[in-house]
Amino acid sequence: MKLTFYGGVQEVTGANYLLESESVKILVDCGLRQGSNYVEKLNFEDFPYDPKTISAVFITHAHIDHIGRLPQLYKAGFKGKIYSTPPTKDFAELLLLDSEHILKEEALKHKKNFLYNSTDVVETMKLWQKISYHEPVTIGHFSIELYDAGHILGSSSVVVSAEGKKIIFSGDLGNMPPPFIKQTEAPNDADYVLIESTYGNRVHEAVIKRKDLLEDFIEETVKSKGTLMIPAFALERTQELIFELNELVENGRIPRLPIFIDSPLAIRLTAVYQKYSHDPNYFNREAIELMRGGDAIFNFSGLRMTLTKEESKEINNVPQPKVIVAGSGMSNAGRILHHEKRHLSDPKSAILFVGFQAEGSLGRLILNGATSVKIFGEEVSVQCKVKKISGYSAHADQAQLMNWLKPMRGNLKKVFVVQGEKEESAALAQKIKDEFAIEAELPSAQESVLL
Repeated sequence: MKLTFYGGVQEVTGANYLLESESVKILVDCGLRQGSNYVEKLNFEDFPYDPKTISAVFITHAHIDHIGRLPQLYKAGFKGKIYSTPPTKDFAELLLLDSEHILKEEALKHKKNFLYNSTDVVETMKLWQKISYHEPVTIGHFSIELYDAGHILGSSSVVVSAEGKKIIFSGDLGNMPPPFIKQTEAPNDADYVLIESTYGNRVHEAVIKRKDLLEDFIEETVKSKGTLMIPAFALERTQELIFELNELVENGRIPRLPIFIDSPLAIRLTAVYQKYSHDPNYFNREAIELMRGGDAIFNFSGLRMTLTKEESKEINNVPQPKVIVAGSGMSNAGRILHHEKRHLSDPKSAILFVGFQAEGSLGRLILNGATSVKIFGEEVSVQCKVKKISGYSAHADQAQLMNWLKPMRGNLKKVFVVQGEKEESAALAQKIKDEFAIEAELPSAQESVLL
């Protein structure tokens, strides 16, 4: 078997791995690079392999940095099958259609051709086949099985067997315990593993502590009569926030105040959660029991979903205090920019980051203490409070990554540390070497290895 790393190495985004056995080629993920302008420009380059020769693509989960170039792959000649869990496919269609207009803006900015259009998305979805966890798929010499990665609804680790060897692509692994989806599954053996390392050098706050911190920040905002802005990814992060805000409101832990979900995409994605909400393959026992008891876990008094632009603009007329959850999660686009332009300069207000902020993103600049930032071409002073809760990350931290890897350490020949910035990846690789005495390395872009 030959493995080549075409993305997601020494960087968090752009996961794209090619696995070859004799005449058969499969991909695991085909994602966009996100973050700084430099990496975004790389999305417009031709694929370094011939898409016509790819038999199948296996998708770990629906985040754009894992699926974003699939329509481009189709446009370049790929006509094989795409496989994922059912929720991943449902999410992917919404996310790919939503990202199309953003990519058009990027293409115009960089004077490039459009990566794809909505027709390419529709045609890509026709190639997409839904499979369940542990439903075996055979492609040539490859036997493939999906395990629950516990990262977002329907997320998977991809386990590939061929030529008497087993290789596992972790995908993004979940921060445990997740509030409503099932926990991460850990395969018990492998010869080779690609493990994500987004938080490879740190340990999160306890999940239980994050709700206490959210409560504190909302109470501070109420006292100061300001606006709490929360840039949040439309998929999973927003739904986790809704779920936990629901608990805080219903249990009287925070005052009742207007809470806005100002993201059309997040609202549509929440409907997918509701579609699968009674399926024990995806939701944990506690969430299912709550829903059986009649609780709407993604709705509560005071929550307002602002689908249209007009509804979004009306938020400005609602008196403070208020909470606004809006996309995008790294403040690179979306409605959050309008709220940041309005409230970043307000000392009574606050911005709360609940997810990873990639190097070069506006969110990272604010989090790192920038006193002013440029939004829509204008300089905006940053005088509001800047807060962070790392416990809301949907990614496993270093301890959780090590625990996931631990059952496989007996037969492991090598671990490839991927999907993290260089410092985080290097720290995890060293930890694996020190604790498990297993060879661990950081691959380079377009590096090939024989397994």
